[in-house]
Amino acid sequence: MEMENIQSHYGKLDRWIEQLYDRKPIAEGEVSDLCNMAREILIQEANVQSVKCPVTVCGDVHGQFYDLMELFRIGGRAPDTNYLIMGDYVDRGYYSIETVSLLVCLKVRYRERIYLLRGNHESRQITQVYGFYDECLRKYGNANVWKYFTDLFDYLPLTALIEKQIFCLHGGLSPSVDSLDHVMSLDRVQEVPHEGPMCDLLWSDPDERCGWGISPRGAGYTFGQDIVEQFNHNNNLTLISRAHQLVMEGYNWCHEKNVVTIFSAPNYCYRCGNQAAIMEIDEHLEYTFLQFDPAPRRGEPHVTRRIPDYFL
Repeated sequence: MEMENIQSHYGKLDRWIEQLYDRKPIAEGEVSDLCNMAREILIQEANVQSVKCPVTVCGDVHGQFYDLMELFRIGGRAPDTNYLIMGDYVDRGYYSIETVSLLVCLKVRYRERIYLLRGNHESRQITQVYGFYDECLRKYGNANVWKYFTDLFDYLPLTALIEKQIFCLHGGLSPSVDSLDHVMSLDRVQEVPHEGPMCDLLWSDPDERCGWGISPRGAGYTFGQDIVEQFNHNNNLTLISRAHQLVMEGYNWCHEKNVVTIFSAPNYCYRCGNQAAIMEIDEHLEYTFLQFDPAPRRGEPHVTRRIPDYFL
């Protein structure tokens, strides 16, 4: 499907976007069309996707649709605001389908205004445990929509680079990656592997201890300030921006402000009591954090079964 063809679908995309803002899922066949259009765009993006300022950087969203609406209320809707979202669109929340469908629609409609990175939950294996697969079965009666989206997830960029200075990714660094050129050379169009550089970029976490450590998550590594300073120096970076970890204020600096964690799902899992945040970066590469609380609950079902907490 060529780009001209996608432009001819703008009317249809606008209808889908309006429908999804009302939290009404689009039809199974429409999801198939949407994912085909999105794949044509994502396949052209790089493993280290270049992004310009101004841009608003967001962390995990996890299917918390009404909180995504709150995020857009605070930060502005696309295309009036440019967005870079660092993965984990699905699982845990009640509205993964509406959330990921809307974000992918916005990506296809405003491809230069919104960038979506891959998180560790944009994976077939993880979504079968943490809710997205079950939600697709419940809302569509089969697993087709789950398959359309998880196939699309293979094409999402792994990282982004804002104005050649701020490196953005879902998880963290890898002992087998010392340069952005190495990230560029990875073959990303695959299910997230259990180990290796692509896995590490989506699973690793910063840690108070120096050097590399074994991650309690069972995938990726922990990395210390010494590792970050060396990586940023070697790659002429001023900051690493990442998501992946629940932080109670919505954002958290570590490693002498070489790393910032951003988490954009308030009251995560509808019970963690955290604030959420987004990071606005202006034309001068100066950042402002906007914190927000959860949107009022709107009749979501009570949590009836406890999802495993292992990856919290």
